[in-house]
This record gives sequence, C-alpha cells and structure tokens, in this order.
Amino acid sequence: MITSKDNPRLKLVRALQRKKEREEAGLFACEGEDLCDAALAAGIEPVDLLIAGENVEAELLAGVSTLPHPPRVIGIFRRSDLPAGVRTTCLALWRLGDPGNVGTLIRSADAFGAGVALSEGCAEPLSQKALRASAGAIFRVPLVSWDERPGRQVALDASGAMALMDVDLTAPVTIVLGAERAGLPDEILAACDTVAAIPMPGDAESLNVAAAGAIALYELSRRSA
Repeated sequence: MITSKDNPRLKLVRALQRKKEREEAGLFACEGEDLCDAALAAGIEPVDLLIAGENVEAELLAGVSTLPHPPRVIGIFRRSDLPAGVRTTCLALWRLGDPGNVGTLIRSADAFGAGVALSEGCAEPLSQKALRASAGAIFRVPLVSWDERPGRQVALDASGAMALMDVDLTAPVTIVLGAERAGLPDEILAACDTVAAIPMPGDAESLNVAAAGAIALYELSRRSA
C-alpha cells in the first residue's frame, strides 16, 4: 500500500501530466475506470495500475489526479502499445489546437472505422482532456503521421466549390480538417484533390470542427453501406 505522496509511482503520474515527460518516457496516464477498462478490453496492459484503497491510499491518488472528482483508478500505459497501421479511410487534422476536439474526432473515427492523421502543431492526443474526449477510442484507433494519410485528399473548407455530398469519397480517402478559426492554409488546400463544403441551410456561420468531421465520416459511411 502506497502511503506517501513522495512514492515514485505517484511522482511518475504527476510527471506524465506534462507533454515533455510523456514524450521522453513514452508513457501516458489514464484517469478513471472507463479509460483503463477500454485499454484492457483492447488487449493493452498497463505498465502500472494504481487503485484507491487497494494499493494506494485514496487521498494520495486524488492528490495526483486532474479530475474534479477523484478517480478510483489511474493507469499508466506505453504509447508504443497503441494501435498501428493505416486504414483506408482517415481524418487528417491540421494544427487543431483544442485537445477536446482532437479526442472527439478520434472517438468519431472509432465509430466509423477510420484512422486519424495528426500534423505537427496539433494538440496532443494523450493529454488528459483529449483522452477523456476520446472515451477510450484512443486504444482502438490507429494514429498515423501526416505523411501517411491514405488515398485521395478531400479538404473540408467553407471555400469549397463542391458540396460534400457531390464529392467522390471512394476509399481509400482522407478527409482533411483545419482549426475552426484559421481553417486550412492555401498550401494544404492546393495539395488536396478536392475542396468541399458542408451546405448549411440554417443561420450558423460555421460548424465546430468535431461536428464537421463526424458529418463527413457519416456521409462516407452512408455511401459504402
């Protein structure tokens, strides 16, 4: 039973709250039973599993948590154990700054059997906010580098001359998404095969990027059904 806040296992959890330490160690921490159970269900074993009242005092585990309500479990996992490989459909995220949007899009990719490609400058998918937003999908969805995105490149942008429903989405295909305010830069748009827009008959000026990605994945899935 861990009874000291200076225990090395607790110190590691605190350290893994920082991106630099996660990258150097090749590890990340998951807070809560749902995320840890999702990892185990995917066949991914923890490096360490801290359970309140069993191998660590509950108040000490609460002290290293970032959650408003202390978790019962915190697991530490290897990044190298996450899914690998390229799927024939993919969401490519260009410099998305909000880890919540990154996690939500990973969750949507999981729902529709897609992979996710991340550009440099994208919010890190292993931050606590992104992990929670992914709802465990991080353990099922392969993440690939920007250069590995498959097939035809379809950019989603308000400037698109074609409506998404009129675009060829035959796999392999990648849907390219940019940050809500900045959008996709000209060089990325020029490098894509098609630039498409989602028609919006309502009064909203734009869609949240996570909503746009989910709509695109549904459209792709609907056609292949």
